[in-house]
Amino acid sequence: MLEGKTHMRKVFVFNMVTLDGYFEGPNREIDWHNVDAEFNEYAVDMLNSVDTLLFGRVTYELMAGYWPTQDAIKNDPIVAERMNNLPKIVFSKTLDKVAWSNTRLVKDNIEEEIEKMKKRPGKDMAILGSGSIVSLFAQRGLVDEYRLMVNPVVLGQGNPLFKGIGDRIYLKLLGTRTFRSGNVLLYYGPEIK
Repeated sequence: MLEGKTHMRKVFVFNMVTLDGYFEGPNREIDWHNVDAEFNEYAVDMLNSVDTLLFGRVTYELMAGYWPTQDAIKNDPIVAERMNNLPKIVFSKTLDKVAWSNTRLVKDNIEEEIEKMKKRPGKDMAILGSGSIVSLFAQRGLVDEYRLMVNPVVLGQGNPLFKGIGDRIYLKLLGTRTFRSGNVLLYYGPEIK
């Protein structure tokens, strides 16, 4: 056995956000997502860097309703393959069962579940979409990195990514990446104050 520091798996959030801080429009619309070949290349690299996807109920239902379809498989075969085959966990108190391949439902003890998973060997875990889970995890200190892709659009109204956060969360900038499309990816980590 090797001695020294063992690598703990990280939980990171990846979300597209508008310049005014929304991750979806007022009717959950995401038609403003600024997506091109460079973005798709980034998405594939990101999906290859994780071994578990984490969702709240709403995002899970949207994703499960799209990625297994023939349209998704035809239009975006690489991402569809990763989305359908990666292990997925849905955090929901209201769902009774999950049908999408490789999906497990967690109803209670979310913090314990995440802490256990972080200690297991493997790649990082990604939260995609899932605003309620992002807020919950952020407040409980379960997010190790935030990857926010700011799209060059102002919606004026919508659902904020960090809805319901009670206490300030200070972050430190870990890096940035500018995309030809005008998107800017911001990498943040929690700052220990």
